[in-house]
Amino acid sequence: MLRCPDPSCAAAVGQDMINSLANEEDKEKYGRYLRRSYIEDNRKTKWCPAPGCEYAVEFVVGSGSYDVNCNCSYGFCWNCTEEAHRPVDCATVSKWILKNSAESENMNWILANSKPCPKCKRPIEKNQGCMHITCTPPCKFEFCWLCLGSWSEHGERTGGFYACNRYEAARQEGAYDESERRREMAKNSLERYTHYYERWAANQSSRQKALGDLQSLQNDKLEKLSDIQSQPESQLKFIIEAWLQIVECRRVLKWTYAYGYYLPEHEHAKRQFFEYLQGEAESGLERLHQCAEKELQIYLEAESPSKDFNDFRTKLAGLTSVTRNYFENLVRALETGLNDVGPSTSQSTGIKNTTSKSLGGKSKTGKNRASAAGSKSGSSSRGVDDSNIWTCDQCTYVNPRSAKACQACDHQHR
Repeated sequence: MLRCPDPSCAAAVGQDMINSLANEEDKEKYGRYLRRSYIEDNRKTKWCPAPGCEYAVEFVVGSGSYDVNCNCSYGFCWNCTEEAHRPVDCATVSKWILKNSAESENMNWILANSKPCPKCKRPIEKNQGCMHITCTPPCKFEFCWLCLGSWSEHGERTGGFYACNRYEAARQEGAYDESERRREMAKNSLERYTHYYERWAANQSSRQKALGDLQSLQNDKLEKLSDIQSQPESQLKFIIEAWLQIVECRRVLKWTYAYGYYLPEHEHAKRQFFEYLQGEAESGLERLHQCAEKELQIYLEAESPSKDFNDFRTKLAGLTSVTRNYFENLVRALETGLNDVGPSTSQSTGIKNTTSKSLGGKSKTGKNRASAAGSKSGSSSRGVDDSNIWTCDQCTYVNPRSAKACQACDHQHR
């Protein structure tokens, strides 16, 4: 949109004029600004928000999801440009990120774990010792932690150093009900938030560790494994697929904790079912992660080709397939608001049978009812020979034909 700098001239300055008149530095700067203006004026393109990334991403309309992946391997939400966050919507992500960075939790902690000095009103934390509290200088007021009364009025007649009968009497009369209620509410709120945040952060940390392990595998370990097991690297791609699935599942599992935090407390049936699904997802992911990490290490440390390496291939590929199918169905269930959950008429169940079917659970006949994304024998994993495997009727785990019992749940093969 450059124009001639003379105010009386409306002539446009185009790229041809820049190329013919400007020096190399200005040409490069013009090209950079031209690309930036094209990206920022185009509704279908955005800059990748990853730090240091210079790629622009084009959004394909009708792709069915707002999660996009840049060539730099960073995934983000097209709507809000935050990290990819399915199954949580953008509004929930915004609230969660704001809560994690806000001062509200500091205030909750102060309210839950401290009391104001009766004289100067500064908050004081009691972490040890008796009920005799002395405020910090310059106040130095001495008071009872329980009833907040002056310590000079306390002694053996008020219950001694470790009790306060004034407080107990006043509490029975209801004098401390409101302040205690507020403190208890703040404590419960803080404990609930801490529960969800710690698990959210733990899965984020596990995801970062998995990304590092994946990079190490691609850069070094895969070639080493190929030499030890005398197999081409193209035949070992099932290991890369497993680690990519672990990274994706860690991201999904992380955001389920933000989902759970904002799930209404009064919807008992939905909360109960959500926690069940989340627990099953965690245990399934842990099985996959352990197989890809611990069991793979055995073959990396071997000195010669292992006879049971093909069994390991079948097991890891099967676990990858089962975990992928479960998490895809979990995401769909949470994105639809757990609509398959019945009315909360009974706190113990309140769940329709169709829900367990749609998530790859067992039907009345005991057979696995997987979604269209999966298959009964786990054959969606590439490189798996159906004639050498069988699928557990109880947990859908894909086992090698030689196994007499399921390697995941010990269910006997019929």
